[in-house]
Amino acid sequence: METLHLCSVHKTYPSDAGTVTVLNDVNLSINPGELFFLLGPSGCGKTTLLRCLAGLDFPTSGAIFFGDRNVTDLAPHLRETAMVFQSYALWPHLSVAENIAFGLVERKVPSAERARRVQEALTSVRLDGLGERSIDQLSGGQQQRVALARALVVRPRCLLLDEPLSNLDAQLRIEMRQEIRRIVKENGLTAVYVTHDQEEALAMADRMALISRGRVAQVGTPEEVYRRPISAEVARFIGETNLIAAEISGRDATTVSVLTSAGAFTGILGDPASATETGHPVELSIRPEAWHPANAGEANSLTGVVTEKVYLGQRAQLTLRTGLGPLRIMVSNPPANLTTGHELTVAVATSDVVVLPRP
Repeated sequence: METLHLCSVHKTYPSDAGTVTVLNDVNLSINPGELFFLLGPSGCGKTTLLRCLAGLDFPTSGAIFFGDRNVTDLAPHLRETAMVFQSYALWPHLSVAENIAFGLVERKVPSAERARRVQEALTSVRLDGLGERSIDQLSGGQQQRVALARALVVRPRCLLLDEPLSNLDAQLRIEMRQEIRRIVKENGLTAVYVTHDQEEALAMADRMALISRGRVAQVGTPEEVYRRPISAEVARFIGETNLIAAEISGRDATTVSVLTSAGAFTGILGDPASATETGHPVELSIRPEAWHPANAGEANSLTGVVTEKVYLGQRAQLTLRTGLGPLRIMVSNPPANLTTGHELTVAVATSDVVVLPRP
């Protein structure tokens, strides 16, 4: 396994108006054995980036390295990668085993070796005994496993996955998340996985890059990106959050004091490099689940009136009318008397108040 490096990768396409920039100065390093996610909304450039890694597309400028090997202009079959497509791209006229063996036939692997490796791949994806079935006899989840087995059987240096679960129903997607992670880790693969599903990325990734308008907006572990977004754009895309206008009133070595329309709060910087001068306008990102019922006067607290309640069993999703405007909060084990019109004081820990540059 080798580190993947993307160095100042640009990709443009001609258009009637001149050129369209799809990737803009992308720099990433993906570690050996890492399950790395490219996450972002439709049209942000993540699939184009994956296709550049696969050799199905080529950067306009910049370079891609697998270890010390420059693969920027290499054809796909010379990169030793394998790709699992959103549509699976299985051959309906071939059996399961024949689909899996297709890449080995193209590589002229001897038949005995081919049969052994196909069986190993079937076992790896838990499809033992199904090699002779036709593709239309399989469920969606089983077809997904065949696509994975076909990628694994060629023993790639890197596995590339383009929204592989998007065609499955909700429950099957959840089941397949950990199955794909298991397969990647048990086979010691470096894998790059494209998705627009935040929950999928948070549940599966070792690290992720959030792509926005062709640029890398933030890189980190799921917890880092969720709990410490460096911009309001990242905070909004990764889960639900409350964005609150504020201005800086002071700071010390670890925390930042701010003033809002509902009083003073203390938080931490999402981006340590952002400006922190007194009077500088900022935004606060506070996740709904970070709030907890509190006593009046507690630090980082405010009082509001419940205007909407959605009961979810162990939790209740509330909307409060506050001096900050409508505030979304999530309360665990909600009391039965917590209904609309009820006045509620809530507070939040300093570590959950993330201070961001105001766009």
